Amino acid sequence: MIVIATTAVPDHVRGALTRWLIEPKAGLYVGTVSARVRDELWNAVAATVDDGAAVCIYPAETEQGFQIRTAGERRRHVLAFDGLQLIGLQPQQTPGAP
Repeated sequence: MIVIATTAVPDHVRGALTRWLIEPKAGLYVGTVSARVRDELWNAVAATVDDGAAVCIYPAETEQGFQIRTAGERRRHVLAFDGLQLIGLQPQQTPGAP
């Protein structure tokens, strides 16, 4: 099973995702596809994300049992720590701060 969450991606990418996955909530796609289809879908999303953002989570032979991929500018980013993928938050920028 894979999960892809998107923000502000073009309509044609959303259409491509809904051909292979279901969309239970706007911008959230879930389904079971082969690794090849997963990689092709992710490549299409990552190449067109522009000002948006996307996250893909899928099963993998890791200690956690899954792998995370991200594309676009996000406040949250993936950190590798002793073979684990953790989520780090970048501090918010306050207007007028140096």
